[in-house]
Amino acid sequence: QVQVVESGGGLVQIGGSLRLSCAASGSIGRLVVMGWHRQVSGKQREMVAESTEGETIHYGDFVKGRFALSRDNAKNMVYLQMNSLKPEDTAVYYCNMRGLDGDYDPISSWGQGTQVTVSG
Repeated sequence: QVQVVESGGGLVQIGGSLRLSCAASGSIGRLVVMGWHRQVSGKQREMVAESTEGETIHYGDFVKGRFALSRDNAKNMVYLQMNSLKPEDTAVYYCNMRGLDGDYDPISSWGQGTQVTVSG
């Protein structure tokens, strides 16, 4: 089983920055996809940024160059640097890791989420 834990959320002012971190642990074989999604209460979860090993990182249209995803495969970690934050970025941010566990069975693991609140 693979566990995923996010950290780094919090309250920030409009135009401010936050850096989210996500760590995977457990029986890990290979993590191919590492990404961030977000959800506002009552709305569907949406993709913020997603990295597939060896491919270009994809961002949600609303990101518009403000966020940057990075990953550390050796540490099984993924980060999301968020700049120029807006009130509409307020949401619970979830980390998702997909790949293979230690038995090389496919996995898709989600973290518990971290709240990001942007206010003026």
